[in-house]
Amino acid sequence: MPDLPRLFHLQRDHDVTGASGTGRVADGVLWPDGAVTLRWRGPRASTVNWDRIEDAEAVHGHGGHTRIVWDDPQPTTT
Repeated sequence: MPDLPRLFHLQRDHDVTGASGTGRVADGVLWPDGAVTLRWRGPRASTVNWDRIEDAEAVHGHGGHTRIVWDDPQPTTT
């Protein structure tokens, strides 16, 4: 587990629900304890917290139509 937060975003290739559009739809932080915070973009922005990134991906991934894209490099272990 990294000692520092990691930044990522959700990249949606196909909007299954018609609610959030395509492209970069949310910005996220993976916290050192494994929890995740997502901040949704758009006119009805919201923030949600998850205990695990796998849970966020299971709900918002829509069968691979939305991907997690890391915005910073993988931390190295020392």
